[in-house]
Amino acid sequence: MQTEEEQIAELKDWWQRNGKPLLTGGVLALAVVFGWQAWQKYQANQAQGASILYQQLLETTLTPSGTPDAAKVAELAGKLKSEFAGSHYAQYGSLFVAKVAVEAGKLDDAAAELKTVLDKPADDTLAELARQRLARVLAAQGKAEDALKLLEGDADKAFAASREELKGDFLVQLGRADEAHAAYQKAKAALPEDAAVGGLQMKIDDLAKGDA
Repeated sequence: MQTEEEQIAELKDWWQRNGKPLLTGGVLALAVVFGWQAWQKYQANQAQGASILYQQLLETTLTPSGTPDAAKVAELAGKLKSEFAGSHYAQYGSLFVAKVAVEAGKLDDAAAELKTVLDKPADDTLAELARQRLARVLAAQGKAEDALKLLEGDADKAFAASREELKGDFLVQLGRADEAHAAYQKAKAALPEDAAVGGLQMKIDDLAKGDA
């Protein structure tokens, strides 16, 4: 049987070999916990700050004329990009800026804004929104072929119908009626059963009349 002195000696030896690593590990664990909490708080603060700026950006349309103050839009969009670069709010801000540019007839500016989102989208939804809107801008610039190339391939199910309808629009613009009809039919097939197809059906019917 071990004496008390021997047990204490073993305990001291064990502590010497294991106590420090355990203590260090405990400190690291606490640092991780508190670090994670601090990170979450930082992220929450970042999201709140970005949200406020984005809301202010949308509110630039609340003018008597309904036309945003261009200088204010540029200021707020610049802050979103510089302070929250790559975030969802910053990229949705870019989509808004592109919309304002289109309404002002500044298609080159709109295209440049949309390309920045498409180059490094925050998620797949933003990528597809930027892609389809950029395609519309290109077509409006008389670049329907480039717009079609941008929409090559299949989109995610949620965006398949809108992408195919856009393809049909651009094919009509290029005078390729048969291909446009096929794209519209594909768009219609991609819609949910309970979806309204009025506008799309009119396009299909118009092409049919043209063939008659």
